[in-house]
Amino acid sequence: MRPHLALIEDDPDFALMCRSYLERAGFTVTWAMDARAGKSVLHENGVDLAVLDLGLPDGSGLELLRALRSTSRLPVIVVSGRSAEADRVAGLEIGADDYLVKPFSQRELVARIQAVLRRSQPPDAPTVIRAGALTIDTAARQASVNGIPLTLRPKEFALLELLAGAPGRVFSADQLLERIWGASWHQPATVVEHVYRLRGKLAALPAPAPRITTLRGYGYRLDP
Repeated sequence: MRPHLALIEDDPDFALMCRSYLERAGFTVTWAMDARAGKSVLHENGVDLAVLDLGLPDGSGLELLRALRSTSRLPVIVVSGRSAEADRVAGLEIGADDYLVKPFSQRELVARIQAVLRRSQPPDAPTVIRAGALTIDTAARQASVNGIPLTLRPKEFALLELLAGAPGRVFSADQLLERIWGASWHQPATVVEHVYRLRGKLAALPAPAPRITTLRGYGYRLDP
């Protein structure tokens, strides 16, 4: 079946160009011109990924993304003319799977969509991951240690899920960036910051918890 994309973009010329190219590339595309219509499309059954512009005429694309992330893990690629690091970080922190700065080539957009779809649907992914006292329910997007729930942001959850899926294995910062933030994201400090936050949340639990160990020059591993 053709993957179904929601294209939420207020520029009609740009949207029509994207839709035409994406349809030729093998996708089904539903176009929404504003946040209100986009919200309706995003809640339709059968949408596999959203391409979301931040500058919408009736609201912020970030607010639409935040509302979506409260109920859904639908893959989202943000497209925007905002190139500042703060804007990219905000989109990724809220839960975007990738961030493209306009102008970009249609070929690159297709490549990013295909990459995000592959990452969001890993073959034979386990529903529950256990690493010592840590339990991660990947379907429910919940993590706990000895039954004590962890409150995690989307990228923190993704980082813990990846490390817990291979306890004892060392992942380099570049590997973590590519698998969690996408190949286009080249900010190693992002990994350091998220590891720091995740360690703090694990250490704050009133029970022994797995540790994230840093191996200088190599990367990070989870020690159950």
